[in-house]
Amino acid sequence: MNSLSSFFKKPKRWIISLCFVGVVATSATLTDEYFEISKNIEIFTSLYKELNIYYVDDTKPGTLMKTGIDAMLRSLDPYTVYYPESKVEDAMFMQTGQYGGIGASVNTIDGKITIVEPYQNYAAVKAGLKAGDVIVSVAGKSVEGKTHDEISDLLMGQPGSVVEVLVRREGLVAPQSIKVTREEIKIPDVPYFAMLNDGKTGYIQLTGFTQTASQEVRSAFMDLKKKNMERCVLDLRGNGGGLLREAISIVNFFVPKGTEIVRTKGKIDEWNKIYTATVDPLDTEIPLVVLVDGMSASASEIVSGSLQDLDRAVVVGSESFGKGLVQQTKDLAYNTLVKITVAKYYTPSGRCIQRLDYSHRDDKDGQVKAVSDSLIKPFKTKGGRTVYDGRGISPDIEVKDEEASNVMMGLVNNWIGFHWATKYANSHAQIDSADTFRLTDAEYSEFINWAMTQKFEYNTATEAVYKELERVAKNEMYYEGSEKEFASLYAKIAPNKEQDLKKFKGQIKEYLENEIVSRYYYQSGRIKATLPQDPCIAKAIETLNSSYSAVLNGTYSKK
Repeated sequence: MNSLSSFFKKPKRWIISLCFVGVVATSATLTDEYFEISKNIEIFTSLYKELNIYYVDDTKPGTLMKTGIDAMLRSLDPYTVYYPESKVEDAMFMQTGQYGGIGASVNTIDGKITIVEPYQNYAAVKAGLKAGDVIVSVAGKSVEGKTHDEISDLLMGQPGSVVEVLVRREGLVAPQSIKVTREEIKIPDVPYFAMLNDGKTGYIQLTGFTQTASQEVRSAFMDLKKKNMERCVLDLRGNGGGLLREAISIVNFFVPKGTEIVRTKGKIDEWNKIYTATVDPLDTEIPLVVLVDGMSASASEIVSGSLQDLDRAVVVGSESFGKGLVQQTKDLAYNTLVKITVAKYYTPSGRCIQRLDYSHRDDKDGQVKAVSDSLIKPFKTKGGRTVYDGRGISPDIEVKDEEASNVMMGLVNNWIGFHWATKYANSHAQIDSADTFRLTDAEYSEFINWAMTQKFEYNTATEAVYKELERVAKNEMYYEGSEKEFASLYAKIAPNKEQDLKKFKGQIKEYLENEIVSRYYYQSGRIKATLPQDPCIAKAIETLNSSYSAVLNGTYSKK
């Protein structure tokens, strides 16, 4: 058996010959691949032509082609996406967070186009639009029957232009016409930052990674430092990611210049890169906790995973999403573009945290499976702690959120809490500050009485088991003749709305308070209201007070 060392001691002519064979083999492979591409483009073109000429009904060529493109890309991964000319602005918005419009999110509630959240300090709020307003028409055009995208197109437009919005508001008999001057809207990546109640912990919530993310984090961090911040909590929960360069810049704030932050590996050399900290940091010593959850993905995982691998921060929360893929947009013909997955990223320890293996789908149903447990590998942080690939970012300290009750989900999904907040805001000119406002027991009783007059449904696990029992009993002929017994059993386990509204008062009351606060103090107020009752924040402060160093040096014992 020849060793590698002996192989490399062979005469140079062997190496030259091997290189030549490699070039020939590579050339042949590329030729075959190019032929396959050319052949299939020709087949597709001829098929598309014949369909449009001979198919019995109108094929709507644009729609037909879009369907084919979407189906092709779906076979790859959900992040490789084609944008027709009409949707290119959507792609740009994801990168910039900017658009021209009125500054409000809308949704269909009970079949009506409703303003769900006007953005603080933007056009909608300035003009007097409120959450809960039902849109009747925009610029004289009725919105009845229109899709969400069609409504958005009507509301968006050139900054400085005026649009008339006719709304129906609870408490008013006739619709109200409101003129709104469109503005350049920029959704902030950092919607809220502040010193926490202990007086020494700074808190920064980062909800996106558009092109201003690092700038906003820097600004928030420096502002908190002026307020004598001694340690920091960076909240990435619910942050689905965004621009790679912004994630790198944010990590750079906390690690020395020259430190490896992330590396990418793709099919072509252009994407085989190592990204390091290129500028002087803001602070390499301040104790740092990063919060993550199941919705923290992509750029959020680069930040949390890199800081974890470098033993620069303690990660608290629940396991992150597990998206270790990098996308790049490419311009196409006729002002269209495509976002393509071009690489996988690897944190400083060398791990890729991609959870789903899109290259190996199930042969039977085409479903994508998670990376097999047998393929999960251990890696070491800078200080020697063990971390794993293939499963997102596992927190150093796990915090299990309280699971929402079924009745709570019924209230949310049927917009019951939203409507109650609208009623409350219309009858109360003002409330206490965002972090101190609480519903009284009498007000919660009023809510229960009102909610019992509303239509909302929800299922329980017990009810689901009963229905399965009933189905099996009917199949096996045990149900007939036992209807009364089954009905009696169901009466005992059927959801009791009023009882459940009282049983889960704590979490429902908190949900209602946050919804009401948002009507007066908008998104920043909602965030501020949740912090005093947030178990992750409590655990972050506890960690900073007692176990921070133990976690980073590997002596912390999980209970």
